[in-house]
This record gives sequence, C-alpha cells and structure tokens, in this order.
Amino acid sequence: MKAALISSFGGPEVITTGELSLPSLQPDAVHIRIESAGLNPLDVKMIAGYLQQVFPVTHPYVPGTDFSGVIVAVGAQVQHLQVGERVYGRTSPVVGGAFASELMIAATEVCPIPADMSFEQAASLPTTFGTAHQALFAVGELAAGERVLVHAAAGGVGNMAVQLARQAGAHVIATASERNVKLVKSLGAHEVIDYRTQDFSALRDIDLVLDPLGGETLEKSWAVLRAGGRIASLVEFGIQDRDGKIGRSVFFVSAAPTLALAVVHFQAGQLQIITDSVYPLAEARAALEKQATGHARGKVLIRPPG
Repeated sequence: MKAALISSFGGPEVITTGELSLPSLQPDAVHIRIESAGLNPLDVKMIAGYLQQVFPVTHPYVPGTDFSGVIVAVGAQVQHLQVGERVYGRTSPVVGGAFASELMIAATEVCPIPADMSFEQAASLPTTFGTAHQALFAVGELAAGERVLVHAAAGGVGNMAVQLARQAGAHVIATASERNVKLVKSLGAHEVIDYRTQDFSALRDIDLVLDPLGGETLEKSWAVLRAGGRIASLVEFGIQDRDGKIGRSVFFVSAAPTLALAVVHFQAGQLQIITDSVYPLAEARAALEKQATGHARGKVLIRPPG
C-alpha cells in the first residue's frame, strides 16, 4: 500500500511517502480502501514525538487517525458490515495509519455513512465531532440556557462545538479572527469576538469555556467564569480548580461512541462541515505544514490515490 510515513521525529519535513505491506486481516477486523483522511493538531504532535509518553509509537510510523473509505474485505467474525459499504472511523493514535491508501481496523471502530455524505465530509468528523461532544457534555456538563465561550471557533473542534452548543440551547460566544467572524456566526454563534482586536477577558458570568489553545488564552479565561463555572481544556491535562471555579481536562480516546450520533446530526441538517483544503497523499508534508500553522479554516484533508 502507498503511505505517508516517518522514520524519525520532527516537523512536517520528516514526512516521506513510500510503499508498506499491510498486516493480515484479523477475524474481528475490516480491510478498508481509504478515500479521505482528516488531519488534526494531534497529528503534528505525534510526528514531533511530543506525545511519546502518552501514545508511544515505533518507526516507521504512518500518521493519521481519521478516515473514510470503502470496505474491501471483512474478517470471519464480522457480521454487521459488508464488502462495498461506505464507512468512516478513527484509529488509535498509537496505531495511526490513516495517511495511506489502505487500512486494517477493528470493525467496532467504524460506522456506515449515508449516500449523501461525501468521503471528505465523513473524514472531517471523527475527532472534531467526538471531541466537541465530549468537551461540552461529558466533561463540561453544558445545559440549555447556559453561556458558553468557545475559543478558536473556526477550527475543527471549535466549529463543531459552536454548532452543538447552539443546538443544545446554550448562548454561544465565540472567538475567531476577523476573516472568520461571518463564518462562525453562520454556524450559530450569538456573539463572535475578534481576538486580535477585542479582549474576550472583559466577558463575565460565563458558565463554560471550551479551551483548545492553552497558554495565555487559558489563563485569561478564568476571569470570565461565574462562581462555579467550568473550563474544559483540550490541551492542559494538569488543569486544577481555582478560586471556586472548576478546571477539567478533555482526554479524547475513542470516536466509536459518537460516530453514529454524528451521522444522525448530519442527516438532520444540523452540521455544517467546513473544508479548508485537500491535498493528494504525495503532498502529505504540505498538508501537515498547513495544519501546523494553527490557522486552518475547518478541516485539512488528504486524498489517497484512486
């Protein structure tokens, strides 16, 4: 199979493309021809080796977790999926493998997609929808009528969080750059703050902050919370409560619990899926460079050769 791979840790420059052999098909697995793969900030951290203590990998390593494609074979124990079925899913970061033309994965980690969902749309969802849903509801315990502040709202997780929070009946305030203000409003934000010219820390009485950035943004976010308010941080795993306000980390493990739910939202017309750019597999390095800027508007995707 064709794959983007790394043989050492570093920046996007360590990515090369080559041929690798596929492992054998296990009885509980499916063999998938990948049609699209979605990039996430996690991929940049994985190739840099920043997460070796959490997600240890060995080289050569094929990055990428989020994918969509077509089943070309099923294991002997798989009953609920069929050859030719269109599916999407997410691999464990330790395994990776999505930036390739083919993939073997446990059948429980994939979900069928409807005919009106494109492969690009599907590959955009596993991490972004799953992380946003976990951060808002499982970790953040968002309730209807609450005020939520979503940082980096034009990014992959951020734009999903805006949509899900609005549908849940929350009052949604978002931060974004000036060029993305109109986009974020179209996703359902009641208020959008241009973080380059406006100071979000002047806000008050926020019930929940979704923080995908950390650093100064996280530090300033404490001031906007009401007493008993919560911060759900995607990047600060050591976050602790402060002055009667609650800090919680979001550790996203598996997309499987939310794959079918994302399809339900899509078919109900409740999800806008924003694509920033699509790169061929041979240009995986350029795709990761774009992801590493932190300024993608929606999803960066890789398309393997047909």
